[in-house]
This record gives sequence, C-alpha cells and structure tokens, in this order.
Amino acid sequence: MLTFTTAQWDQLIAVYFWPFVRILAIFMADPVFGNRAIPNRVKVALAVFVSLAITPLLDPPPPISPGTAMGLWVLAQQILIGVAIGFSMRIVFAGIELAGSLIGLQMGLGFANFFDPINSAQAPVVGQFFGILAVLFYFTFDGHLLLLAALAESFHLLPVQAAPPNPTAWSMIAQSGGQIFLIGVVLSLPVVGVLLVSNVAIGIMTRAAPTLNLFAIGFPITLLVGMLMMYATFPYFVPVFERVLHEGIGMIIDMLRATAGTP
Repeated sequence: MLTFTTAQWDQLIAVYFWPFVRILAIFMADPVFGNRAIPNRVKVALAVFVSLAITPLLDPPPPISPGTAMGLWVLAQQILIGVAIGFSMRIVFAGIELAGSLIGLQMGLGFANFFDPINSAQAPVVGQFFGILAVLFYFTFDGHLLLLAALAESFHLLPVQAAPPNPTAWSMIAQSGGQIFLIGVVLSLPVVGVLLVSNVAIGIMTRAAPTLNLFAIGFPITLLVGMLMMYATFPYFVPVFERVLHEGIGMIIDMLRATAGTP
C-alpha cells in the first residue's frame, strides 16, 4: 500500500499550491484577465493551467504547510506579489483611459457618461473607447505573453520562501501610481493642444461678434475638431502604446528586482 508522510504531503502541495496562489492573484488584479465580465471559474481554471505549465520549470519550494502560521505568512506574500504585478499593468490601462477622459472633457463630452456594469461606476464614453482600444492593442502586441514572461521571471527573482521581501519596493509601487497622469497627459496632449487652440479661436470669434451663439457654433466645431484629431493621431497612438506597454513590463521587472534586493 502506498503511503505518504506529512512532510511528503506538504512538499507535494507546496510545489503547485504556492505558484497557483501568485498566478491567481495576478489574474484577479490584471486589467484584462481580471475583468469582471470574466467568470471567476474561468480565472481559476486559467490559473491552474498556467501553474501546471510553469511549475516544472521552477525550483522546488520549501515544504511549508499552508495550515501553519508560516504557511499563512507565505500565502500573504504570494498574494501581495501577484497583486503588485497586476497593479503595475493596471497603471498602463488607467493612464490610457485617463487620456480618453481628458480628450472627451476638452471636446465637451465630459457629461457623456454611462453606467459601466463591469466596473459598477459611471464611465466617460471616450475613456471607455480608449480602454477598448488598449485591450485590442494589448493582445496585438502580445502583452499577455509579456505578462507571462514577467510572471516566470518573478519566480526566479522572488522564489517562494518565508523570508520577508525588501520593504523599499512597496514605496516604489506607490510612486509608480504617478505614471497614470504622465501616460494620460502624454497620449492626450496632441488632441488637447489642438482643441485648446480651437477654443481660443472660438472665443476670439465670439468676442468680435457678440451676436454669435457660442453653444450653437462652438460645441459642433469643438466636437468635429476633436473627432478629426483623434482620427489623425491614431497611427501615432499605436507605437506610443507599444512603448508604454513595454515600460509597464519593465516597471514590473524593476519592482521585482527591488523587492528581491538585486540590482
């Protein structure tokens, strides 16, 4: 009769359980795989599949039982690492949606909000449009494969262990939140700049001819100029998003290295 000791059971569970926890945390926090439209059962099944594929390539983790105090500490570490990786990628998408919101606000579509059932909040129309484009470009530029590569690298830089990670990395994650505004301003600057010039021109026109109806003339002109500028800048938006995506992946690697204390 085949029998296993407690240490052997702990080793067998730890080999697949700890990578599964980190991978599942990434899929829950990632802006694409963590979308609320995707059922949780699909996320769990995808995490199981990825963990089964990546675990044979990793060094065996220490035989720590998940039911002990040390096991709960390791469990919390894996969840925090996975959430940090997913949050770093979410910064890129939040910056792109912010760019769409700034453009829509300058176009006069700041009031054009609708209820987003996925995020359970009011969402600007232009921002949601940019968010959908970001998801399409994400798969076009193999962003999901880059995320899996960063995931595999995380297990080499931060293997499953009971030692606490470097706390300086968490401040780095907090400071990276400022990249949202940087990405949003950089992507929206061409369209916002032209709209600002058009608004100044409309203001001069209404100053020279006070009888002109500002709402009847200014809003259609601003909307038309904004649409034309978005159409004209889309070819330049694609390489910028590719660069921002790679910078997001690089930010994940830098965060992992800082957490591991390696240069």
